[in-house]
Amino acid sequence: MPILPESAYQIKLPAMFKVKQCFPDEKIDDIPGTVSNEISKDAIKSRIPSGSSVAVLVGSRGISNLKEIVKSTVECLKQLGAKPFIIPAMGSHGGATAEGQKEILEGYGITEKYIGVPIRSSMETVIIGHTSEGVPVHIDKIASKADVIVPVARVKVHTDYDAPIESGLCKMLAIGLGKHNGCSRLHQEGFREFPTLIPAVAKIILDRTYVGFGIAIIENAHENIHMIRAVSGTDFLEEEPKLLAVSKSLMPRLQFDEIDVLIVEQIGKDITGAGMDPNITGKMSVGPIKDFAGPKIKRIVVLGLSEGTHHNATGIGIADFITKNVYDSIDLLSTYANCIASGNPEAGKIPVMLDTEREAILAALQTCPKTDTANPKIVRIKDTLHLVDIEVSESLLEYCKASDRFVVKSSL
Repeated sequence: MPILPESAYQIKLPAMFKVKQCFPDEKIDDIPGTVSNEISKDAIKSRIPSGSSVAVLVGSRGISNLKEIVKSTVECLKQLGAKPFIIPAMGSHGGATAEGQKEILEGYGITEKYIGVPIRSSMETVIIGHTSEGVPVHIDKIASKADVIVPVARVKVHTDYDAPIESGLCKMLAIGLGKHNGCSRLHQEGFREFPTLIPAVAKIILDRTYVGFGIAIIENAHENIHMIRAVSGTDFLEEEPKLLAVSKSLMPRLQFDEIDVLIVEQIGKDITGAGMDPNITGKMSVGPIKDFAGPKIKRIVVLGLSEGTHHNATGIGIADFITKNVYDSIDLLSTYANCIASGNPEAGKIPVMLDTEREAILAALQTCPKTDTANPKIVRIKDTLHLVDIEVSESLLEYCKASDRFVVKSSL
């Protein structure tokens, strides 16, 4: 018995055409020089005592030029007479294991050989205090023994809450540095508490350890590095909202009013913490985003997991349909560990699975309400991070041609 009704197999899938979305692309070309200039500022370099051991925190996100930024930061610390080493600061990612977290860094090219310093990966934490609400503050035990802590993090919007401080330096301290123990405990409070909880936990860490400075990274819509800023550990809470505002102004989006089917070639933790960014799709694992300013998307089809996600399929629950290939590539242990630690089991729910890409798209069209299946509005993207080069169905071509927000690269 076929899964789809006969009418679905009669749908003729439209031809797809390559389109470029137009976004500003001011970027930094000299990564080492920019990092060096930032760290050489008196207010920054003065915070690194000669001879001090420095735990450089690096996370699990896929950031442009990350290995070069980390290497340049380490080289600058060495020039200041410090003794840096790398700590994976990624909460419960990597299957919540020390080996898995080191493997993620190595996948980004951040190896002991390339960076020139040890990578010290452990899941053991210590509690250094409690918030006013009694929430324990965990940090990596190895990092707790360092003289100085230096986080390297991208500043951007979070996928599950809106606040002056979202993803960035403070979140890396609060959740990334907290490893599986701290990550799990903070997520038990729920995302509604994060606008105040993340700054509160970060402040305790800033007060009770010595955070020399942080390297804040901002990418533009082309995933090029727009800004690298060294922020003194004394200024995280004041400066991060300003950096977030810059990041938000550069965010890409799908510049349509309505999409019948969004085809996403891959999702992954290296792309965004949610696997598939709700700020792009308008959909979280627990439902639609209220007052979402982007396009109304009726159905989402996911075709694969990114290599950098290491089979962690967190966020798959946002999709409506997946292929058997996606299902077969899911590591349930890694996925479930992450979803449970983040207090978001809905993100790990498995959507309807079809054998082939064609069947998944047909199923999506068949279940789209009030859709002209002869002329559907279909958009295909690599993932929710790569939104410059996309594909659109024929029914959206005239819309793209009539707007200066698009350049049609292939047409009828």
